[in-house]
Amino acid sequence: MKTQQNLAIFLLRIALATGFLSATASRLGFWGAQSSGWKKFVSYTAETNSFLPQSFAPAIAILSTAAELSIGVLLLVGYKVSTTALCASVLTLLFAIAMSFSFGLKEPLDYSVFAFSAGAHVLSTFPNYKWTLEEFLNQ
Repeated sequence: MKTQQNLAIFLLRIALATGFLSATASRLGFWGAQSSGWKKFVSYTAETNSFLPQSFAPAIAILSTAAELSIGVLLLVGYKVSTTALCASVLTLLFAIAMSFSFGLKEPLDYSVFAFSAGAHVLSTFPNYKWTLEEFLNQ
């Protein structure tokens, strides 16, 4: 049973990490023709944060990209998993709230942002994590 639980925690960590890294890669053009691109992302950021001045969009886009990239890398390598997962949960909950305010509930539900946030929160609750850089450094 313990091995199955460790595997489930590992898979959740990797799934969340790749979700953050894939989104970041898309806006930076690393997915080639399938990439959304930076300009489209900044425009979407302005739409998502419609309750803020449009001039804030570039700064929010940069900050959210830096946060998502950092969270993705930290989760992927498994460093400070609990804290990083909690940050991921809060960040994606903020995304979900902004999306809900600007577009209604359908969009964050369609993009599974609430589920992503809840999964990150669940990941943050475990006392230890197997197969991580953190585990390796503590040996």
